[in-house]
Parts: sequence; C-alpha cells; structure tokens
Amino acid sequence: MATNRTFTMIKPDAVANGHTGAILDDIIKGGFKIVALKYTSLSDAKAGEFYAVHAERPFYKDLVSFMSSGPIVAAILEKENAIEDFRTLIGATDPAKADVGTIRNKYAKSIDANAVHGSDSDENAQIEGNFFFSAFERF
Repeated sequence: MATNRTFTMIKPDAVANGHTGAILDDIIKGGFKIVALKYTSLSDAKAGEFYAVHAERPFYKDLVSFMSSGPIVAAILEKENAIEDFRTLIGATDPAKADVGTIRNKYAKSIDANAVHGSDSDENAQIEGNFFFSAFERF
C-alpha cells in the first residue's frame, strides 16, 4: 500500500561539506513536506544494522565505515508519489550520471560519497523511517 511517504538521509559527506541546508531547501522546493527530522550519528553497529540487506556485498564494510564516519540528517518526507518523485529529485547513485540539477549532481562527490539516501519502495521507506523515528517524532 502506497503511503506517500519516503525516507532520506543526508550522508556524512554532504553534512561535512556544509550542504545540509541546501539539500533540505531542494527537498522543500521539490514539494516535499518534512514530517520527521533528526540530526544524529550512527555507530558502526547501527550502520551495519541499517544496511544489513547489503551484508553479503563486497562494499558493505566500506559502506558501514563511511556511514558511521560523521553526523547524518535523517528525515521522513511526505508528498503524493513520494518514492518515485524523491528518487527523481536525488538523481542517479553515481553523480557523474545524475541529471543536471539533481541533488547528487549538485552535492555528491562520488558513487560512494553520494550525498543522500532515498528509499526504493514503500516497504523500505517504512522500515527505514521506523529505524530512526518513533511515532512521537512524526508530524
């Protein structure tokens, strides 16, 4: 069942490079309502838990290390057609292949340091949002 909500994280590279405000501005200008927002950090264990679906992949260890390397901004966003529209707004995982004007085109440095995470399905958006936010933290 579509919920019209998606989950995103502004990753450590974009936070460290001072892009948090600009990325949030792009999200709002893209028509998304922020219904939950948190500035936090992930331990190695929590990053490993969040990305457990990739545990057997060769990049898993580096991903966990990267995601626990500094603060992140987690958010639940709301908009009709949220998943698809947000993935269009952020652009391709590889910023070199991302459309001009997308978040990754503007703020990402590499396929690994790609500025933001965006849920790929309603199911994952719910799982990922629940990982970071209680019911009391959503509006």
